[in-house]
Amino acid sequence: MSRRAVVIGAGLAGMLAAAVLSGAGVDEVIVLDRDELPDGPEHRRGLPQGRHAHLLMAGGANALEELMPAAHLRKRLLAAGAHEISLAHGMLALTSEGWLRRWRLEGPSMITCSRALLDWVVRSAVLDQAPGVRIRKAAVIGLTGSLDRVTGVRLATPGGDTDLPADFVVDAGGRGTRVVGWLDALGLSGVRERTVDAGLVNATRVYRVPEGAGRFPLTVVQPNPYASRPGRSAMVMPIEGDRWLVSCGGTRGGEPPADPDGFLRYMLALPDPIVGRLVSGAEPLTDVHLSRSTSNVRRYLEKAPHWPEGLTVIGDALGTFNPAYGQGMSVAAFGARALARELGRAELTAPGLGRRVLRG
Repeated sequence: MSRRAVVIGAGLAGMLAAAVLSGAGVDEVIVLDRDELPDGPEHRRGLPQGRHAHLLMAGGANALEELMPAAHLRKRLLAAGAHEISLAHGMLALTSEGWLRRWRLEGPSMITCSRALLDWVVRSAVLDQAPGVRIRKAAVIGLTGSLDRVTGVRLATPGGDTDLPADFVVDAGGRGTRVVGWLDALGLSGVRERTVDAGLVNATRVYRVPEGAGRFPLTVVQPNPYASRPGRSAMVMPIEGDRWLVSCGGTRGGEPPADPDGFLRYMLALPDPIVGRLVSGAEPLTDVHLSRSTSNVRRYLEKAPHWPEGLTVIGDALGTFNPAYGQGMSVAAFGARALARELGRAELTAPGLGRRVLRG
């Protein structure tokens, strides 16, 4: 019998989940996203935080390779212009304890590029190598089924609401998920959510790398948690296309401004002006983009007294991280890996599958 899975969200978590489901033998995997996805590495409306700095840590990069070994995602990213940076010696970092020591040993590495490039490379690889996966532009407005089993999703269409049946649903809808409300509509209420909002504001601008500075290491001035004043930080991160992504972050009372002159003054006024000096002579390629959507949100779905079959949640839809930590993409990959592990142990419709993924 043919089986269908629906994945909500075509970001990193959603596309990796789609690859896992296809690899587990699911005949049809439909990925739903509100956006008309670009054909190349371009930013999209549904991912406003995508313009800011994103780091794929060593654990996340390894998880990508494990999930899609035949795709050679690390090689694809590097061939597209991403940078592999050693945490031991490829970074200049001013911390509250002084400059971080650099070591000769290679050590673990992270991958830096624009979020648009990473999403495009992963999405292209999944569509190339995962049979049965297709992406459809659609707005999910609810789940269908009952408290005991989710049987699909409800879509808003120009002709009215319509239901899309599925044997399994993965919510990878990101920071904007409505899963708690959808569960409440099925009769599962009281899911605990916790939000920690440091009031962080991110401001980012892209520059062309000045001539002769292409090998300059990733440079970051970190906030000082011991100072009795708002946190302020800045980072120069190399990305594809001989560009620097320059991102500033500040908590309440220390927010970076959106005007170009104020943006530069903000960097020069940090405890060390190195970031401001690096970019003061660089050619700006974009405006300054601000984002205030930075709070940590944890949805304790795995602690619900009851969980419907046919549903799981991964990535930011389960736990949203403050982007200052640089962990979101890696955790998204870990969620897809938990799904792969459970599908390696049991069938798609096995009792308790979705809940075991939540607890993975």
